[in-house]
Amino acid sequence: MKVFVTGATGFIGSAVVRELLAAGHQVLGLARSDATAAAFTSAGVEVHRGSLTDLDSLRSGAIASDGVIHLAFNHDFSDYQGAAQTDLRAVETIGAALEGSGKPFVITSGTLMLTFFLPQGRLGTEKDVADAGSVAPRVASENAAIALAKRGVRSSVVRLSPSVHSEGEHGFVPGLINIARAKGVSGYIGDGSNRWPAVHRLDAAHLFCLALEKAPAGSVLHGVADEGVPTRAIADVIGRHLDLPVVAISPENAGEHFGWLGTAISTDNPTSSALTRELLGWHPVQPGLLADLDHDYYFKNEK
Repeated sequence: MKVFVTGATGFIGSAVVRELLAAGHQVLGLARSDATAAAFTSAGVEVHRGSLTDLDSLRSGAIASDGVIHLAFNHDFSDYQGAAQTDLRAVETIGAALEGSGKPFVITSGTLMLTFFLPQGRLGTEKDVADAGSVAPRVASENAAIALAKRGVRSSVVRLSPSVHSEGEHGFVPGLINIARAKGVSGYIGDGSNRWPAVHRLDAAHLFCLALEKAPAGSVLHGVADEGVPTRAIADVIGRHLDLPVVAISPENAGEHFGWLGTAISTDNPTSSALTRELLGWHPVQPGLLADLDHDYYFKNEK
């Protein structure tokens, strides 16, 4: 099928595009710039000019395609609510364009949202859905996508782990590595027993492809391979590679030490993907987070 992909040049999106092409699909990529358009052309991706704020471009891209995978998001932590509102408008616009078509529409969310409404430490599952009034990030987009199932759209939500890892990652774990270099210690919060789920980006890309091809309407899916890696174990690997002491940071000093990562590194977010695996036959095969973190590519360049 012809698949309209937003965020197709990103760390995860570029892997999703390769997965789709390998599976025999055509890809229509949303391009904001000439450089992105040129990269798409060289990769065999059809170019669709526009942006997340250009709702007409989103609408026409959806109409021109047999299905949509929505990965783009403005990760501006200084205005996260604004970014979430932009995302919601994009989901609503694409959903309206697909209404009554039966076409697949896969959107992206994250497992960290579960920590806003689940009891601390409780294993999150795909059945956990936030109420409309929840302050959990991106919950409005999730609920909007799920509701599309009653409007003739085969919609699904992929909640990604906070750590989607592999060479080229520029998210949470590289952030921790850079903080350790700057502070001279590899830190964790409290006793370091709080957990992060994780997934390799190639396994995540395969999940998006499966969701497009066969997820039932209204599905919530979890992109989780490691249910919960203790943050102390992550700090241990970083400390070993950088030859730095591994130390506990008090919860009161999390913000001062970790900056924007202070909240995320403090969360306990154990998450299951058992229902996703059963529903779609998804079986992660790539290395887990700690094994991947042992590769030199995480440490070869100081940033």
